[in-house]
Amino acid sequence: MRYFLWLALCSALTMAAEFQTIPLQPAGSSTFKPGPEHDTTTAQDHLVAGKPVLRITNISNPTLTFYPAPSGQNSGTTVIVFPGGGYRILALDLEGSEVCQWLNRIGINAALVKYRVPPAPDTPRYSAPLVDAQHALAAVHSHAAEWHLDPQRIGVMGFSAGGHLAALLSNSDPHPAFALLIYPAYLTPDSDLTVLAPEFTLSPQTPPTFLIQTEDDGVHVENSLVYYAALKKLKVPAEMHIFSAGGHGYGLRQTSEPVTQWPQLAEAWLRARGLLTSSR
Repeated sequence: MRYFLWLALCSALTMAAEFQTIPLQPAGSSTFKPGPEHDTTTAQDHLVAGKPVLRITNISNPTLTFYPAPSGQNSGTTVIVFPGGGYRILALDLEGSEVCQWLNRIGINAALVKYRVPPAPDTPRYSAPLVDAQHALAAVHSHAAEWHLDPQRIGVMGFSAGGHLAALLSNSDPHPAFALLIYPAYLTPDSDLTVLAPEFTLSPQTPPTFLIQTEDDGVHVENSLVYYAALKKLKVPAEMHIFSAGGHGYGLRQTSEPVTQWPQLAEAWLRARGLLTSSR
């Protein structure tokens, strides 16, 4: 038994050694320090597919962790992953590490961003995270040669608040090559679900986008509907899938809800865009 535990430990250490974590801000540069970083999860918190979720808060030192695709399966495509959590916490496994591992299995490099949360007082909730996201995109581009990436095929994927952040980055300059917005939040203001939130200005340069949401999502299915309509008006390539049920915050974990099929739909979209075929 000890031997098998030792093998498992060695395997875990080997896998962890393949990952590379880099800071996105100089250590100690954040002026707002809400307290020690910690997991807020308790035994009373909602389980997803029967498993708990890591809910990390008080992040003042943002980082990017690179997950390389397996040798021989690397398409050269990279996806920068933004977990959600209402800009208060980050669901770092459900919408982070588990997503990166899935991307690796389909031949895509992944870069997990641990951005700053919660927001500083009297600032837009997305202001510091957007700076972290911009730094993450720049960091991935600067490491493209070292990490064997195609700099023309660097996209983003965001969940809930992370979907809002990915959408903001998609409409920044520079911006990613493509985007996947999974049950995105805050794309429309609660006061008017028929319009985009005021921080968004879409253009024909907004990248091709894939959207997933459910009609019973508590953050409102209109987030995807309104964003998709804006993309369509600008003739930006987009694909949207709306499911009748499934709620919010399911990640990639398998449940009995039909929305649990969304990773296959996303993989098909990536394949159709040529992003799963090696560019080298």
